[in-house]
Amino acid sequence: MNMNRASEPLLRENDGGIVTLQLNRPLQFNALSEELLDALQRELDVISKDPQVRCVVLSAAGKAFCAGHDLREMRGQPELDYYKALFARCSRVMQGIQQLPVPVIARVQGVATAAGCQLVASCDLAIAAESARFAVSGINVGLFCSTPAVALSRNVSSKRAFDMLVTGRFVNAATAADWGLINDAVADEDLDAAVARKAAEILAKSPTAVRYGKAMFYRQKQMELADAYAYASDVMAQNMMEEDACEGIDAFLEKRQPRWRS
Repeated sequence: MNMNRASEPLLRENDGGIVTLQLNRPLQFNALSEELLDALQRELDVISKDPQVRCVVLSAAGKAFCAGHDLREMRGQPELDYYKALFARCSRVMQGIQQLPVPVIARVQGVATAAGCQLVASCDLAIAAESARFAVSGINVGLFCSTPAVALSRNVSSKRAFDMLVTGRFVNAATAADWGLINDAVADEDLDAAVARKAAEILAKSPTAVRYGKAMFYRQKQMELADAYAYASDVMAQNMMEEDACEGIDAFLEKRQPRWRS
């Protein structure tokens, strides 16, 4: 990361098609201030239009991944319109992650609480250190985590999600993996290597196929079964017309590695 930008709330690093976005408020446990949310939204908007980006890694500086909203900032403006606008802004960021045409991997260390847990749940993939912990703990300060509940309940079962929401209890990384909130829990010292391996697996695939697939995956989940199959069939037929599909199938038949053209 560029050390001259150490005071900025979000840092970006580019490495051969992989963009790393690092939450950079370590002293505040990377709480999602208005400034940080705006910075995230700007980067998502830029990445969405960049065909050179193949994968995004969402990481965080310091001991924590993200402690949720900046409560001190929120208490400074006790107005209904302000809160509505703030939560709408945060919701746009969360949806923007899934609307990106490329996969987003959360690299999680320390705690991911409230909107921080929501951030993990909103990413396409998540890998956490074994020492990481997860909670939607707003209930402990009299605030039910309603917006985090949207993402959480789309990752884990209803009863498990509601248990976390109504008790505010922490779950460890192994439990989070078992419940489906994250993909893998790895030894703390192996976290970077595990994230790098997952990103490399994505980069080895056809960029066109991945883009088709991510968009299709989230859209079909909202459909009735017959509609989902009709939509998926159309997407798959269009994907078959792409150069990469032709190359990939030819390579398989010829027993060689494909040379992606997109």
